[in-house]
Amino acid sequence: MHSTPVLRERVQPIGRGSKVRTAVLAATLTELAETGYAALSVDDVARRAGVHKTTIYRRWQTRENLVGEALAEQMASGIAVPDTGNVATDLRELARAFVGWLAGPSGRAMLATILSQDAARVPDIAAIKRRLIDERFRHAEPVVIRGIERGELPAGTDPAEVIKTLIAPMYLRLLVTAEPIDETTADQAAQVALLAARAGVLKHSSETARG
Repeated sequence: MHSTPVLRERVQPIGRGSKVRTAVLAATLTELAETGYAALSVDDVARRAGVHKTTIYRRWQTRENLVGEALAEQMASGIAVPDTGNVATDLRELARAFVGWLAGPSGRAMLATILSQDAARVPDIAAIKRRLIDERFRHAEPVVIRGIERGELPAGTDPAEVIKTLIAPMYLRLLVTAEPIDETTADQAAQVALLAARAGVLKHSSETARG
């Protein structure tokens, strides 16, 4: 009597299978963006990635580890920083790139995690969120620094404050007023940040105190 062969999942050795890893992390970001952190399940991630859930648990052990690595991975990708030779154009292009990122799966996943009280209680994820935000600021600051060096912005302008002013209207629309964001939103935000910087109201605190 012949027994029916049992179909088993093909196991990927730990440390290999970069395609599997990429698929799982991408699926995690998409699930975060669509369902939020609280509703995210390893079963759904596995189904979306086309792998068995044991493949995920062998590598990440917990849902928190999986989410943490997915966020850290997309943090490393960053947003392209423009260098057009003009601070006004650079700020506009940076704002448009930021809008594009927020509209994509990585940005939506990040927002879903930021808004989740459950995720905020997980120290590792909270730390990654903080690093991601800080990294976004540092990554974009050369736009402002180059503008100061070219004399397009006042000496003493605080790059971090300019970037915060640039992105604040977008977060306000997304998180408070629930309005859509687009290139018009980006262009207006860039213009506001530029005018505020040129007016000298976005200087380092020490410079402001002396003024």
